[in-house]
Formats: sequence, C-alpha cells, structure tokens
Amino acid sequence: MKNDLKERMGERVRCSASSDEPFWALVPRPLPPTDLQLDDLHNLLEKASQSLGRLDGLASVLPDIQLFLYMYVRKEAVSSSQIEGTQSSLSDLLLYESEEAPGVPLNDVQEVSNYVAAMNHGLGRLREGFPLSMRLIKEMHCVLMSGAHGSTKAPGEFRRTQNWVGGTRPGNAKYVPPPPDRLIGCMSDLERYLHSKEDKLPLLIRAALVHHQFETIHPFLDGNGRLGRLLITLLLCTEGVLSEPILYLSLYFKTHRQEYYAQLQNVRETGDWESWLRFFLVGVNDIAVQATDAAREILGLIQSDRAKITEIGRGAGSALQAHRYLEKKPLVVIPEMVKALGLTTPTVTAALQNLASLGIVREITGKQRGRVFVYDAYLKILERGTEPLHGA
Repeated sequence: MKNDLKERMGERVRCSASSDEPFWALVPRPLPPTDLQLDDLHNLLEKASQSLGRLDGLASVLPDIQLFLYMYVRKEAVSSSQIEGTQSSLSDLLLYESEEAPGVPLNDVQEVSNYVAAMNHGLGRLREGFPLSMRLIKEMHCVLMSGAHGSTKAPGEFRRTQNWVGGTRPGNAKYVPPPPDRLIGCMSDLERYLHSKEDKLPLLIRAALVHHQFETIHPFLDGNGRLGRLLITLLLCTEGVLSEPILYLSLYFKTHRQEYYAQLQNVRETGDWESWLRFFLVGVNDIAVQATDAAREILGLIQSDRAKITEIGRGAGSALQAHRYLEKKPLVVIPEMVKALGLTTPTVTAALQNLASLGIVREITGKQRGRVFVYDAYLKILERGTEPLHGA
C-alpha cells in the first residue's frame, strides 16, 4: 500500500522564484485517486447519507424553505469567512444588510456579504441549467472578490504567478501549489472529473475529492478556501442529492480548523486520501444532524410565538405581520419594516412593542432613535458556532 500511496501524491516540480531560490511545487494527479479503500468507510458513508436525506426531507416540509435558506446561507458565509480570519459575526452581517442600520466594521463584513452574493450567483446559474464549470467558478470568484479589498487580487482570473500557503515565500512555505504553467491543465482535469459519467464513486466521496483537489490546485490569488467550500454544496445540488442548498460544512471546518488544514496537507504529503474522506464524512453527518435539529427548533419556536401573539387581542394582526417579517430577517430597524410591510411608523412601533412585551423581540441599542430590534431566540439558534475566531 505504501507504494500506492506514494503514487497518489502527485508530481513534485522543482521551480525557481525571482530571487532564484529553488522550491518544490506540487502538481496533483487527476481524480479519482488510484485504489481507494472505501470498505472501512462504508458505515460512515451510510450514516452521513442518511443524515443528509433526513435534512433534505425536512426542507421539503418547512413552511417557507426560502426563509430558512436565507439565514443558513448567511451563517455559512460568516463561518467560511471566519476560517480566513475575518472577525464579523452574523449580527454584523444582518446589520450591514439593513440599509437604515448604524455602521458596522466595513471591510470584514463586505467580504462576508460578497460570499453570500457569490453563492447566490452560483446557485442561480445552476438553476438556469448552466454547468458547474471553470467558467462558473471564475464568475463566482469575480463576485466574491468585488469591492476595494479584492480588486487587486485578479477577480475572475486564474493566477499567473506562483502562490503558496504558510511561510513568507515559496522557499519556506508549508505548501506550494502547481506553478502557473501547469494550472490550466490541473483545472481542466478537475472540470472533466466534475462531468465524468464513468466515475461510480458515491457523490459524498466525489464532493470530498473535488474540494480537496480545488484547495490543492489553489487556482486564484485569493479566495480559494471560500470558493472551495462553496463547491461542496453546489456539487450536491447540481447532482440532485440536495433539492435545496441546505448543507454547509464551513462550521465543521471552522470548529476543527487545525485538523482540517492538517488533513488537507496530509494527503499532499502522504497520499492518504482515506483519512481525509473519513474526516469529511464525519463533518457531513455532524452538520446535517445540527441543521436538522436547528430547523426543528426554529419551527417549534415560530409556532409557539405565533400562538402567544394571537392571544394578545387588539394589535395581534400587525404583530403577526411583524413576526412573519422577523422570521425572514431576525434583525430589523423600524423604517425598513415600515417600507417592507406598507404599514405606518406608529403601527410598526406598536407591533414591535407588543412583541417585546411578550419577550419575542429585544431592542439592542438602548437609544430612542435608530433603534434595532432582534428576534432574540431565533437569532441565538442560528448564531451557534458563528462566534468570531479572535486571534485567528
């Protein structure tokens, strides 16, 4: 098996930087790896597939799947961006998206907002029948890197220079991806694998392989990690395993980020794909179970709160309207809700006060003007695990 593992490690290419300091880059072998041993992973694969099926089934009975997706896409964006070192929270993102809300830390939250936009762009294109391809990946990268922060990082273009992971230069880096002249070949091989009809591996295994290969190729100057994590959900959706984009692994990768990076590097150094697949499948199972539990909890909370609201008598109608809006956006300001619901400012204010008296919403600024109301219990369910990684 040791020889087999060595064959899977890819081709080491000797390169020279502009300083003439030589270094070694890795050109990964095309997918799939040779002689994958999946027997020991069978039970884990079955467990993860069943958990994923339960989550997908629950999605079909949610009263409004779009509301759940709206928040879950944002939770994923926050978690994925935090892995890269941003310090924005889910509340920061929701505040940023409320035009009337007070300012929040702009650079970090702009990155997170771009991630939401890139994800929605990719999903929209897939629904139009566009294939998951190099072209779509470039389009999503362009959206991801829009704005001042990413404008110098060649948005939408594969890199033409050498990059590296860890260290200060290729010569002392932890990992050096393929040199620019081998990059297009690697991405063409990956695209071929994405569309291969001959590969009979289970889709969760394929998704794990594709994510790792993309991370190893590192085709862009920046944004590779975020795009690579997006690819997992897009692949599951385009192949029909998920009817809605409801599974996001960034929370798992963030929670286990040291092992995540170690597992990625371990394949490059040893050819041991099976350990990476085990780590990935455990993550799919954990996150599918968490998302299913959270969806059930949110459903129960909404139903319980609606029952409380109907008992208040006068004012229940506008309070229910406000509550329905908070299901979609659990952090709001009054002018935004006035505009969205077509109600007067006094009516919306009274509705929010009614919800506050029931303990459903809480005002978080303590001010008389520019007040921000939050659907507290709902946001707390969603925010689990999305606390910023201070010092990341």
